[in-house]
Amino acid sequence: MTPYCWFDYKTVIVSGASSGIGKGLVKKLISDHACTVIGIARNETKMKKLVAELGDKARFFSYALFDVSIKENWEAFEKELRQKHIQPDLLINNAGILPKFDKFINYSLDDVNRAMQINFYSCVYSMNALMPLLMESRSAGIVNIASSAALCSLAGTSIYSASKAALKSLTESIREECRGRCYVGLVCPGFTKTDIFSNQKKGKESDASEKALQMVSTSCDRMVTDIIHGIWRRRSNMVFGIDARLMDSTGKVFGVLVPWASSIVIRAAHLQMFSDVFDDEEGMSAVQMMDRLKERIPGRRRN
Repeated sequence: MTPYCWFDYKTVIVSGASSGIGKGLVKKLISDHACTVIGIARNETKMKKLVAELGDKARFFSYALFDVSIKENWEAFEKELRQKHIQPDLLINNAGILPKFDKFINYSLDDVNRAMQINFYSCVYSMNALMPLLMESRSAGIVNIASSAALCSLAGTSIYSASKAALKSLTESIREECRGRCYVGLVCPGFTKTDIFSNQKKGKESDASEKALQMVSTSCDRMVTDIIHGIWRRRSNMVFGIDARLMDSTGKVFGVLVPWASSIVIRAAHLQMFSDVFDDEEGMSAVQMMDRLKERIPGRRRN
């Protein structure tokens, strides 16, 4: 056990608990803080595997299987908690998807709706259903896990960035509405070494893309540790990962120049998973790209 913190021995609900950051949070909340955790996911095979991995600590874990993007599922879950006299103290909305990197014009409305339903509306539904019950706790807390994409949008991430930016704005408003009654935290993690990129383009060049991402990605264990520590300190806004902090700081100073510069770097690196985004400038050299970037620098003298 770590030194005492406010959510030790509390009951925590974690969505997207079957893999990645969600799975890591479940394990750490139980092992380091003796929490009772209710995980939410759709894949029962993965959940049973998590139970096995928890070993003798599995008694602190239970799970519910449902689609978080359906409002009625959250309402039924809330009723079940009340019927079982379970008092949740902390809700961590972690479930999310990363659509394939592509131009906005290539996304269908179904793609847009799916991203918004899972990344944004699932949190709307969970908070709408569970906030009255959470408020009955003396140590109520809500943590929404967004993304660095909410801080600075990149080409090819339009609907993902939009869904996470919506979650960021919603969280910030709710924080003020609940100030003094409920802790509300927002997490904007950068690239993390999980399987969230599994639906991106695969091919002969994908290994190079993977290696490039690994260079700027944070390990899942480190990200989980940082998130837990941030919640422990009741931090309002948490930005974790070298890439996320860079996007946050430079975005505040240079504004629209940052997405442009990021596009230059991605083009020059010829990342396979972004090939559908920049296929119109595939033949442009890195030198040409940098020349175009210099032309956009504010205040730069032109001959």
